[in-house]
Amino acid sequence: MYDKDLFLEKVKENNIYLGIELGSTRIKAIAIDNRAKIISNGIYEWKSNFENGYWTYDFDLLIKGLQSSFKNLKENIFKDYGYKISNFKAIGISAMMHGLLAFDKNMNLLTPFRTWRNTNTDKASLFLSELYEYNIPHRWSFAHFYEAILNKENFVKDVDYICTLSSYIHYLLTGKKVVGIGDASGIFPVDDSLNYNKDFLKKTNDLDEIKNLGIKLQDILPKVMVAGECAGKLTEKGAKILDVDGDLKASINFCPPEGDAGTGMIATNTIRENTGNISIGTSIFSMIVLDHQLEKYYKEIDLVTTPDGKPVAMVHCNNGTADFDAWLNIFKEFALDLKIDFSEKGGIYSYLFNKALEAVDDECGFTIFNYLSGEPINKVLDGLPMIIRDKSNTPSLSKFILANLYSIMASIAINKV
Repeated sequence: MYDKDLFLEKVKENNIYLGIELGSTRIKAIAIDNRAKIISNGIYEWKSNFENGYWTYDFDLLIKGLQSSFKNLKENIFKDYGYKISNFKAIGISAMMHGLLAFDKNMNLLTPFRTWRNTNTDKASLFLSELYEYNIPHRWSFAHFYEAILNKENFVKDVDYICTLSSYIHYLLTGKKVVGIGDASGIFPVDDSLNYNKDFLKKTNDLDEIKNLGIKLQDILPKVMVAGECAGKLTEKGAKILDVDGDLKASINFCPPEGDAGTGMIATNTIRENTGNISIGTSIFSMIVLDHQLEKYYKEIDLVTTPDGKPVAMVHCNNGTADFDAWLNIFKEFALDLKIDFSEKGGIYSYLFNKALEAVDDECGFTIFNYLSGEPINKVLDGLPMIIRDKSNTPSLSKFILANLYSIMASIAINKV
């Protein structure tokens, strides 16, 4: 636990920061000090649902999740340090990149949130990539919007604003329609100007489908900002949304909202040129920070940016740990029913992961197809998770766990560039 006296010193100095992350499975509120040391956290679990042909989230849980995670953080701080926190030096929002949130002029949501996991944007992705000669992945916000235009979906005529999840939460709390450049690069291509690519915007606005809507694309996108800029302040309304107890003070500075890729770069200290990392979660992706823009386009590589605007080459696969998590929960349920205590073994996850080491030198005998959703990078547009077993190989728990761990890395290994 963080030192209590040091915590009170940080309170006195006003050197405590709040970060809120909306991930695929959890909403997290985390308090850190000015040296990035974790003070406390609060967590709310949620999950996506496949409804009416789309992966989405119940938006009724969005506010509840924000409030619950922040309340949990406050309670943990009070329990550990005896202090009711009501102020922070600054606040930052991070969330799942990509996907589509579309609003009318009154900021009413026009269609349920379409997450990064959706792969129904094949026509738009292919057409836009060829138009720009630049890879436009299926999950990018504009790919979702343009696909809806091509499909003549009714809501598109009323669209006044489209954004990502981080940008929307930031708007709720500050009233500002902005986005960090890393998250912006998952909405529409950006370039060295640290803004949306002007040439691509022109090509887009010249399309008959866009002209018929009577819009300029740049007018319905959030303003691009970079790390270090002040992106607004917590409003009185925003403070009441976040803190149901009414203790939180308004006027706290916000940094630009960012996507989870940018969060991962910061967390792993890989924002300098020629550094890179692999992020393993519900999806899995590898990133390398470039020292210049790529000279040609590769279908396997997405171009995003660091939070300060450096170009990043990303290989992204939609399916990471999600299907494996479902299997691990079955083992967890079994252990709980039998009242088995795994605390001496580091917990059930630690036990199962270490169990896999027993099979490292063996043939697993399992082939795990872990595609819960589509995997466009391998030209698979619909998810259908499967487990295939070699009948001549004796199954075991260690082999099963190891095969699942291999499956998490399989798609990204296939697409090494």
